[in-house]
Amino acid sequence: MAAMTVHLDVVSAEQKIFSGLVETIQVTGSEGELGIHPGHAPLLTTLRPGMVRLVKQFGEEEFIYVAGGVLEVQPSSVVVLADVAVRAEELDEAAAEEAKRRAEEHIANPGTDFNYAEAAAELAQAIAQLRLIKNLRK
Repeated sequence: MAAMTVHLDVVSAEQKIFSGLVETIQVTGSEGELGIHPGHAPLLTTLRPGMVRLVKQFGEEEFIYVAGGVLEVQPSSVVVLADVAVRAEELDEAAAEEAKRRAEEHIANPGTDFNYAEAAAELAQAIAQLRLIKNLRK
């Protein structure tokens, strides 16, 4: 018997990152971790920077980094509309480390044009990217 699936689209402002049938989806919503399976109740929530972990129709896993956005769950489809979406294997660890260092430096030494919310968002995005890179290595 074939596994139950739902159609998933992961779209950023620049391109469609993924479109296909999946068995499960795991994302970081505004209220915490969410696991979406076929038949999930309709849902609309914002996403925090983090990973989208999807298990494709025949069990293959794929990881996508999103820098925030919106998740919409309908009976026959799931859509992730991301501000930024990048396949995990395309993330640049050195760039993420540098972004983290810069954000921490701005928070530690605020200047006259310092925007705490912006620096905190940059730090959260860099940490989420590094966490995903480390998870891929395991």
